[in-house]
Amino acid sequence: MLIAVPAETQAHEKRVAATPETVKKFVAAGCDVVVEQGAGEAARFPDADYEAAGARLVRGFKAACADAELLLKVRALSAGELKQVGRGTVVAGMVSPFANPLLKDYAERGLTYFCMEMIPRISRAQSMDVLSSQANIAGYKSVLLALEHYQRFFPMLMTAAGTVQPAKVLVMGAGVAGLQAIATARRLGATVDVFDVRAAAKEQVESLGARFVEVAADVDAEDAGGYAKEMDEDYKRRQAELIAEHAAKADVIITTALIPGKPAPVLITEEMVRTMRPGSVIVDLAVEMGGNCPLSEMDRVVEKHGVTLVGVSNVPSLMATDASQLYARNMFNFISPMLDKEAQALRLDAGDEIVAASLLCRDGEFLKPDLLGEGGKA
Repeated sequence: MLIAVPAETQAHEKRVAATPETVKKFVAAGCDVVVEQGAGEAARFPDADYEAAGARLVRGFKAACADAELLLKVRALSAGELKQVGRGTVVAGMVSPFANPLLKDYAERGLTYFCMEMIPRISRAQSMDVLSSQANIAGYKSVLLALEHYQRFFPMLMTAAGTVQPAKVLVMGAGVAGLQAIATARRLGATVDVFDVRAAAKEQVESLGARFVEVAADVDAEDAGGYAKEMDEDYKRRQAELIAEHAAKADVIITTALIPGKPAPVLITEEMVRTMRPGSVIVDLAVEMGGNCPLSEMDRVVEKHGVTLVGVSNVPSLMATDASQLYARNMFNFISPMLDKEAQALRLDAGDEIVAASLLCRDGEFLKPDLLGEGGKA
């Protein structure tokens, strides 16, 4: 079975879908692996390491992918890449299923496409969960980005010249990224307040030494998949009042709030930004989906009303080496149970919960029609 690992072509993307470590595992499982020259260079994995792991190097995307039976990707296939992939190829990677306009095109090309973001959150799939592994990195790096732009200390310092008070950090959202941001900010000595609509997050937040900010609600704000869901207008009003109170006191705000299939909820309004003291920092991890603050700008660091807003859209790529290591392991853990060594092919069990949840299309049929909007486009 021929597996291809191309270089990622999307702007600001430095990650790679397979590392020398996982290539070696695929080769040991009886697979042939082709890697596009330079695919791992931005993540600090040189071509020589792939060759040593048993991969064959080729020049260019088309040469790498034209004959591949399985294509491993980080980002979704672009329109240009799609034209160079053979019909019937199996593709696994992140797809951005709620915002990708090419979903139906993948089916029409005859691809079997696995969407790694749709792997279910069940115990058996934890080692395959790319959203969690990458969100961990984003949460950690978000605090370091804030630290870079915040012109004061994070920890309390007692000096001969007086005491420096610790930074006050407000984390919006206590998912994987938020929890890692909390832990990192606490390790750096900041005091941390945390807001999340899911009451179930309170115990985790407090276990990390942060204070949970809660809006009382009569309904559960967590959906069956463990994600936050949209709340009613009365809740949003009370939420905004409470957030405004805490935002005015915060030195750093890390926003991570996302609702699957919807634009990011606006949590930090322009009026709230105006109340923050000069030199404060907002790191908006939701900027790719519109942002939790309307003043954030995609892939830009801007200052507005004396507050620095950091709008990096692909934070895990800033730590491409570790991000690639974790992503590649997720990918191997997902693919390896489907490898049929005797037949040298993938054995797809449509009745398997993980396969059924993540399979977008197969044999020309799009299997997740709810993702398609009018005109057959997402």
